[in-house]
Amino acid sequence: QVQLEESGGGSVQGGGSLRLSCVASGYTSRKYCMGWFRQAPGKEREGVATIIRDGSAYYVDSVKGRFTISQDNAKSTVYLQMNSLKPEDTAMYYCAARTGVGNWLNTLLYNYWGQGTQVTVSS
Repeated sequence: QVQLEESGGGSVQGGGSLRLSCVASGYTSRKYCMGWFRQAPGKEREGVATIIRDGSAYYVDSVKGRFTISQDNAKSTVYLQMNSLKPEDTAMYYCAARTGVGNWLNTLLYNYWGQGTQVTVSS
């Protein structure tokens, strides 16, 4: 059984930084592509970043240049470094894993999800 556990969320002022971590267990990390999603109250879950098997990373436009996704296969951990945070980045952040191919923003492609970690950015 694959399990994903996020950590690193918290409260920060605008312009600050946080690094989220997602530790995976129960699978071979190279089999999956990993993604970070977020969901603000009253809004749909949206993709933030993804990293695929060859290490290539893709981002939603609103976080390009501010967020960086990376992975450490030896530790089965995926990171999301978030810099220059804005109040609109406030949301619950989720880690997810997929084997399917297609538009990485499609939540239906993801086989496994973590429980989420809250990020709150104040102005």
